[in-house]
Amino acid sequence: MTNVSRETENLLLAYQSLVAKWNPKINLVAASTIPDFRFRHIQDSLQLVALADPSGGHWVDLGSGGGLPGIVIGIMTAGSALTVHLVESDQRKAAFLRTVVRELELHQVTVLSERIESTEPSRADHLSARALAPLPKLLEMAERHLKPGGTAWLMKGRTWKAECEQASVDWRFDFAAYPSRTDPEAAILKVTGVSHA
Repeated sequence: MTNVSRETENLLLAYQSLVAKWNPKINLVAASTIPDFRFRHIQDSLQLVALADPSGGHWVDLGSGGGLPGIVIGIMTAGSALTVHLVESDQRKAAFLRTVVRELELHQVTVLSERIESTEPSRADHLSARALAPLPKLLEMAERHLKPGGTAWLMKGRTWKAECEQASVDWRFDFAAYPSRTDPEAAILKVTGVSHA
């Protein structure tokens, strides 16, 4: 368990409560994971904050869905110089995200309800995605939305090695893989230097 301040803990609990309240209506996360939400979702997302350790700049979370990892990043960096941008095309999920941002008073977090490929390039210092798309597609999104020298933090499941091999056919990129603490077969990929081969 990550040690956090009481204020941060209260925000994480409030977020968890909102997910549980909205989930039956719009399926933010698999219903079977709600009882273990803290470990399966919040702890999973906290790994990203620990690895990236962002103190400022601009963070874009693509396909935010129920706010993972974007809302957790927003909570953990509240009061810092980091701005967090959540991109979610599903209008109902975007409405949920706006409710969380408003109720938790996450002033540095904004929600954009547009398709990722239709939005203006974000020029992000950091970019994240969790359970969104295969790696070749994610690299296409990263090339569009990262600024030069930016870093993508991609949360991948058990097929991550095969996806890296597949992506290397059409893409040039550097990556480091960090084993997930919540799933021994999953990894967090730190990706830089993305360009089309």
